[in-house]
Amino acid sequence: FKSKEKMMKKNLCILCSFILILTLTACGTGFDGSRTGNDSELVMDFKILNTTDSQALAAAEGDTIHAELAAKDGCLSFTIQKGDEEPFYVSEKLIGSQQFDFKINESGTYTVTVTGKKAKNGSVSFTVVNNQ
Repeated sequence: FKSKEKMMKKNLCILCSFILILTLTACGTGFDGSRTGNDSELVMDFKILNTTDSQALAAAEGDTIHAELAAKDGCLSFTIQKGDEEPFYVSEKLIGSQQFDFKINESGTYTVTVTGKKAKNGSVSFTVVNNQ
């Protein structure tokens, strides 16, 4: 009986370890929140943002891309680039809340890429503002 008891304890221990690993893995979610995106805006409200997301925005010459980013914990980074060109704006490790305006000098499709690193309880907004 002792060997059966030892075997059962060992199996129970393995099972508990497996459940613990699954539980800890589930806590590492990349995004918990809401996201809206189209050719004129990217809006995210989140409890957790620990991933990277992108949105293509159509902007005409003279337009402005207005950005608002905020996180209570962690940090946010973003890039803006036109087509396959090098990013014309790179921002890393923003903490707290920030606002930016980017004047568009050439019509085209601009990709906004946002990365959260352990960012919690915040929001991200990129909106194309028509200045014509």
